[in-house]
Amino acid sequence: MTRYFKDYCISDDKTRLSIEDIKSLLEQSYWAEKRNKDVIRKSLMNSICFGVYDNEKQIGFGRVVTDFATMFWICDILIDKNYRGQGIGKELIKSICDDEKFKGLVGILATKDAHGLYEQYGFKLESEKIMIKPRDEK
Repeated sequence: MTRYFKDYCISDDKTRLSIEDIKSLLEQSYWAEKRNKDVIRKSLMNSICFGVYDNEKQIGFGRVVTDFATMFWICDILIDKNYRGQGIGKELIKSICDDEKFKGLVGILATKDAHGLYEQYGFKLESEKIMIKPRDEK
């Protein structure tokens, strides 16, 4: 899957991912700022990954863990702090939620502070941090 938003490319092509850029993005988060490269590599190998690119520079990232039958878990959604406020993160979430691989599956995620963002894409708050997007019946 490759789609374009403004001058940015969103792609699930793992060959484009940059461990260095992903580590830098994760260091900007409250949940994974100390994640080491070995753990990052292993997480990439076992996830569907989405990169966001400004030309060849990776400026965003997101991962999805799924069984392809019942559920998908969205995690590590990040946009470089220098690119925030342009709607790139929204487009990344939209790209994931619109991806055919996840149609008909229950979406799950955990967030401390972005409930309003994810509600725009059908997720509902289930507890303090957990949000669930009900299964599409299409």
